Amino acid sequence: MNVTLFRSWKRLAVVASAALLAATLSVPAPASAATAVASYPTTINGDSADVYYPATGTRLPVALFLQGANVDKANYSAYAETLASYGFVVAVPNHTRSLFGVSGLYPEGAQAGWTVDWAEAEDDDPASPLYRRIDENTLVLSGHSFGAATALSVSTGLCVVPFCAIANTAPSELEAVVTYGGNNVLPGTDVVLPVLNTVPVGYLQGLADGVAGPSEGETTYQLTAGTPKAFISLTGANHYGVTNGQNPAGAAPDPSAQSLDQGIGVETIARWSAQWLLAQTGDSAARRYVYSTGDAADPNVTVTYVR
Repeated sequence: MNVTLFRSWKRLAVVASAALLAATLSVPAPASAATAVASYPTTINGDSADVYYPATGTRLPVALFLQGANVDKANYSAYAETLASYGFVVAVPNHTRSLFGVSGLYPEGAQAGWTVDWAEAEDDDPASPLYRRIDENTLVLSGHSFGAATALSVSTGLCVVPFCAIANTAPSELEAVVTYGGNNVLPGTDVVLPVLNTVPVGYLQGLADGVAGPSEGETTYQLTAGTPKAFISLTGANHYGVTNGQNPAGAAPDPSAQSLDQGIGVETIARWSAQWLLAQTGDSAARRYVYSTGDAADPNVTVTYVR
């Protein structure tokens, strides 16, 4: 049975179970993170990309990160490295195309299929650091802002304009989606379109976001038809809580100030991204974290979910 749980009682639980929660806070993530993460540059269908991966481990799922509009891939290195430490091969491409006559960094849903092809080639290439280490059957998507909207479009199974140059289908390997600072508001209006997703979707939302507001994100969550789904809000984080620094060059600035420390924000967003994706791909410890212990253990986070 689907149940929506609102965790407004979490601080009472912290007080009532201080000793237990202190132990939990000392190890915030249930899944084992790799001791080290390596990286290398590559190309994916002609796009320059940075790849972050655990120094150890095999059959690693691939996480494609879709950038915000005109936010260079280098601005996501801290997020990508942290996400990779939970056992993902994280690919962060720069995808340039013309949108409504303007050229810039605008992701598109076709990148999902291109990334599957790239992953298969890397796994088969003896010269690749990921030779025989990739799970070719599992792809997850993470996205920020415009990239989040693109990931939502792909989650429906059919990516459409403007999030794809032409309509195309999601790859069969797609297992789950997580977004930050994303919603499904019709551009130029206040209309929020339903998300008819075919895979689980988790929405991470900064409550100080002045570009993609919390109310728009929460309404999109409410209008998301498929389950599981989650709305994970982060106190004090604005639209650029996921990047290495505030208001990256070339991107539209957020007029709303962020009160949360940047490093804490990035780590929190990456940790919850990892736990949501792991939970949807069969990790039992991650499921406990997302649906039970994680909210109470994290003073900056509140989780609403349906499963």
